[in-house]
Amino acid sequence: MKTSSFSFDLPPKLIAQEPPAVRGSSRLMVLERSDGRVSDHRIPELPELLAEGTVLLLNDSRVRKARLFAEAAETSARVEILLLREVEAGVWEALVSKARKQNPGRRYRLPEGVEAAIVGAREELRLVGFAPRIDDAYLERHGHVPLPPYIHRADTPSDAERYQTVYARHFGSAAAPTAGLHLTDGLLERLRRRGVRDVYLTLHVGLGTFRPIRADQVEEHRMHEEHYRVPEGTAGLINRALEERRPVLAVGTTTVRAVESAWLNGVVRAGEGRTGLYITPGYHFRVVSQLLTNFHTPRSSLLVLVAAFAGRERILSAYREAVQRGYRFFSYGDAMLIR
Repeated sequence: MKTSSFSFDLPPKLIAQEPPAVRGSSRLMVLERSDGRVSDHRIPELPELLAEGTVLLLNDSRVRKARLFAEAAETSARVEILLLREVEAGVWEALVSKARKQNPGRRYRLPEGVEAAIVGAREELRLVGFAPRIDDAYLERHGHVPLPPYIHRADTPSDAERYQTVYARHFGSAAAPTAGLHLTDGLLERLRRRGVRDVYLTLHVGLGTFRPIRADQVEEHRMHEEHYRVPEGTAGLINRALEERRPVLAVGTTTVRAVESAWLNGVVRAGEGRTGLYITPGYHFRVVSQLLTNFHTPRSSLLVLVAAFAGRERILSAYREAVQRGYRFFSYGDAMLIR
C-alpha cells in the first residue's frame, strides 16, 4: 500500500500550538466503525458515550524533560540533544541536532560541570555518554519538555504539567501518550461511577513518534522498539472483559501497541519486554475494540494504525470532516472516539 495514500490536506491554523485553556474541555468526534458515521461531542460527554463494564486502558508512562541544550566543546556552538533511553550506565540513545556533524569523539559541555561525548552511531541515532552520569532529577533541573516539532514555540513552565497525563507514574517517555492528556481526575471518577474500570500499563514512547514513514510502501517501514510492561492485575481484568465480551477501550495508539504485543496463545500475558509492533491495514486486533485517540500527522505510523482499526477510507473521510468543522489537530488538539 502506498504511503501517499495516507496523506491529507491540513490548514496550518488547525495545528494546535497550545493546550486547551482547561484540561478536559476539548472537542470529541465520535466515529462509528460500522457505517463511518461521525458526530460532534466534547470530552466531558465521554461517560455517557461508553457502556457500563467497559475497560479503559491507560498508558501511565511519564514524559522526561528529555531535551537538553549543550555547548560543543570545540566550537561553543549550541547543540540540542533529545534523550530516548539509557542503554547502559551513563550512555543514552539520543537524537542530536545537525546529526551529520555529530560523529564519535565529539564532546559537549552541560550545566553543573557535566561533560558528554558521542561514543557511537546507529543510523540517525547517536550514543551519548555523560560524565558524571545524569538521572531524572538532573533532567528535571536542566531539561526541557520535548514538544513535537510541529509546535513552533519553546516549551514553557506550564508544559511541564500540560504535556503530561494526570496519571503519569513511570519516567521513560520522550513524548506524551497524548490521547490521555484529555482525561482529568474528575472525569476518571465520573467514568468509574458509570461502571467503567480504568486499568494501567506502561509503554515508554520513543523514536517511533518522531519518525515519518519515508518508504514509498507502508509495509517497508520499520518501527523502533519501545519498552512496555503489563501488570498482572491489568492482564487479568482485560482477559475477564474479553471472556465476558465487554469492550476494551484503549486510550492512545501506544496503549494499543503495548496490549496487542502482550497477546499470546489466546490471552493477554503479564510481563515486560520491547515491542516493535507495526500495525497496518489487515491487522487482526485481538484485544482492543474501541479507541480514544488524537488526530494524527499525515504519512505517520499512528495514522496507519487508526486506519487499520477503522478503515483507511473512513478515517480519511472523518479527517476531512474534522478539517471542515475546525477541529484542532495533533498533540495538543482535539480527540476522536472510534467505536
